[in-house]
Amino acid sequence: MPDPLPLPRALAPRYWPLWTGLGVLRASTLLPIPAQLALGRGLGRAFHRLAPKRRRIARINVELAFPEWDVAQHERLVRAHFEAVGMAVAETALCWWANAERLRRRITVEGLEHLRQAHAQGRGVILLGAHFTSMELALRLLHIALDFGPRITPVYQIHADPVMEAIITGHRERHAGASLPHDDPRAILRALKRGDIVWYAPDQAYSGPGSALVPFFGVPAASHTATSRLARISRAPTVPFFMHRTPDHRWHLTLHPPLADFPSDDPAADTRRYHALIEEAVRAAPEQYLWLHRRFKGRGPELPDVYAP
Repeated sequence: MPDPLPLPRALAPRYWPLWTGLGVLRASTLLPIPAQLALGRGLGRAFHRLAPKRRRIARINVELAFPEWDVAQHERLVRAHFEAVGMAVAETALCWWANAERLRRRITVEGLEHLRQAHAQGRGVILLGAHFTSMELALRLLHIALDFGPRITPVYQIHADPVMEAIITGHRERHAGASLPHDDPRAILRALKRGDIVWYAPDQAYSGPGSALVPFFGVPAASHTATSRLARISRAPTVPFFMHRTPDHRWHLTLHPPLADFPSDDPAADTRRYHALIEEAVRAAPEQYLWLHRRFKGRGPELPDVYAP
């Protein structure tokens, strides 16, 4: 269970804008979904104008990932990405407060049988995802598609602010299993041993123990190789899972067959295989991947800091 909301702190004046914003988000769920997403696009355009540092990070990332594109194409992708980030805010409101049947009508699913068959083996399932802008809504929609069968346990990074942490985990765990901290592999293994479906997305920059420089869109990236170890110790099948927002205001969920011959004896090779799957999913809707994150940081002194001023 999430920690209870620290009420005295949560009622402090510094959090009044937060509560106002949450109230507006909840009220927005009364609108038709296309209208909500349109408001989100407008929010993203405002964010694009007001966040030059994030705009620069996104531009650097897309230039590295798509060197064959020209400047105008890069700029269009960055603008579309900020719109996707704004729509993700609207999607978070839908995730937390929308009626399940309202969402079910806008879901299409490909490969759900792969997850059902993997879960039937009784060893848990590593649901291998990535940081797309719709990730908060993705697990709610998958849970709905499973007809509220096995609950899906997300692995996440704890928010530094205890009020935000209580709010986010409280809403998230209404529709999913107990969230697991990303730096607690024993808890993740216990969840898999119980037979849980554990959503795990190790695609962000990581240079700690168990990391390796693995190409991502052909660029060396400090990457977490823990998926191989989790799969080896747990013997859980690994099912890749991605979701895209479609132009007609729907969401398409794609579940791949469990990775064959996984893990191998080479964690870096396993990570390259994972990156190839992400790249394929990104190319289907490049604006929806989380380009605001400094994916190519922490690569050591032998490689340039691409985000340096």
